[in-house]
Amino acid sequence: MDRHSANRLLLAAALRGGPWVGVMLVTSLLITGAGVVLPAVMGRTLDAVLGGQDSAPWLALTGALIFVLVVADALDDYVGEMTEARSTAWLRHTLLGHILALGTRATRRFDPGDLVSRLVGNASQTGQVASGMVWAFMNLVPPIGAIVALALIDPWLCLTFLVGLPVLAPLVRAFIRDISDLNDRYFDTQGRIAARLTDALTGSRTIAAAKTVDREARRVLAPLPELHRHGMGMWRSLARMSAREDLVVPLVMVAVIAVAGLELTRGRITPGEVLAASQYVVMATGIGSVVGTLNQLVQARATAGRLAEVLAEPPVEYGSDHLPEGRGRLEFRGVTVRAGDDTVLEDLDLTVPGGALVAVVGRSGSGKSLLAALAGRLVDPDEGEVLLDGVPLRRVDRGELRRAVGYGFERPVLLGETFADAIGFGPRTPTTEELVAHAEAARADAFIRHMPNGYDTRLADAPISGGEAQRVGLARAFTQAGRVLVLDDVAASLDTVTEHHISQVLTGALADRTRLIVTHRASTAARAELVVWLADGGVRARGRHHDLWADPGYRAAFRADALPEREPLTADVGGTR
Repeated sequence: MDRHSANRLLLAAALRGGPWVGVMLVTSLLITGAGVVLPAVMGRTLDAVLGGQDSAPWLALTGALIFVLVVADALDDYVGEMTEARSTAWLRHTLLGHILALGTRATRRFDPGDLVSRLVGNASQTGQVASGMVWAFMNLVPPIGAIVALALIDPWLCLTFLVGLPVLAPLVRAFIRDISDLNDRYFDTQGRIAARLTDALTGSRTIAAAKTVDREARRVLAPLPELHRHGMGMWRSLARMSAREDLVVPLVMVAVIAVAGLELTRGRITPGEVLAASQYVVMATGIGSVVGTLNQLVQARATAGRLAEVLAEPPVEYGSDHLPEGRGRLEFRGVTVRAGDDTVLEDLDLTVPGGALVAVVGRSGSGKSLLAALAGRLVDPDEGEVLLDGVPLRRVDRGELRRAVGYGFERPVLLGETFADAIGFGPRTPTTEELVAHAEAARADAFIRHMPNGYDTRLADAPISGGEAQRVGLARAFTQAGRVLVLDDVAASLDTVTEHHISQVLTGALADRTRLIVTHRASTAARAELVVWLADGGVRARGRHHDLWADPGYRAAFRADALPEREPLTADVGGTR
């Protein structure tokens, strides 16, 4: 964990508490100030009572201080919660915005379940930093004030306490060192469990069908003993601290009170001052509250480090150039993309004519879906560049690029409250007429109109089949694609009749834009104007389907792919971003 980044994030989160931090500081000052003054006032009250003096003013002052403590403590709880809420909200908003700005890189670098763990639990823990910082400072005031008060009552009392102070300081230092490392490991392990749980929930139907529930539960919970070990380590560290405190603190307290008793017998201090001294020595040795606050800060720092790790990933940077008039001509110049130690595409050169219907075929792992992702900059090449109508994609304005390139995925994620929201989800808001027209083109209009509220039916209230979800996703792609439409194996979930209808739409109503179709079906490739055959990290051949069909290797690319490919670089991340 980068400690400096974590510290900067902690400070930024604390400042996001806004004016509530100032209010909390005031209430904390009132609490600590009243707490420091109260023993002295109580001592004066006792002396007044024992000396036969008028004790009413001192009793009234004691009551006033107690009232201040009660009211300020209640107010401090309220403003503390408000501060934590503001800080946590800012952290979650910042982290979520950054995750979305990372694009598909986010889920390649971090597991989705781990990201959720950081976004929810870790952000909440880090959001407590403002109250932790205020009380870390305020918890130092009572011991310092108590030491000063002991010196004012009698210098020997202060000296006696200071002799025992060197024994207390190493305890706190050792505690911070031990607990910091344990917290880091605890939250990392917690994130791994969350990641495995998310995977299990995603594949719950497969797990149930395979009757591997028990085995999957063991896999998800496999890191639990490690989590238990780190958690117990934290408790043991706290227990050691408490045990040493219970051993050392009473000895220091007994020594100070013994000296106070001796000074009382000598007539150098009063009974009320003895009472005050007994309270101040408890306050001065109050390691428990200091340790509790330090533990909160150490946990906040550990979780801040996990958030800072995500924020350290550079987001996708966009240019400011605008696209010229064009029909969506795509150029791949010397494109190389690596996945770890493997090279998926190497020095690829390819031109997709503007307005053409192009099918991309090849065996699983040949880079078809990766090529589709490159076309709209869902992925950047490690070397080379991709151009749209002559402009490198890295230089194109983000909004303009997303309006120009629309995506349809094999398993679309439908976002929004209603069907209308899901179809219109994207950088531009379509009219009702456009929305319905594209739903009709995707053969989604008929079943949507049979829903209770038609296009305004909530998605959560309308269970639909995979094929129906596929058609809604296609309607969204048709709506958002300005000059390039990329369909990544969408025919895999469509019946033959629907596929034939979609093919007619692609060659008819959508013929004014470039259509890049990743497919495993020979029938789809046969309808394309140009087929790009990928193999061995590059373009094996290009041409018309019936010309390529004479090559046995080309025919094998279809026969070998009875199942749709799964290439992690092109998961549907919520539409065209």
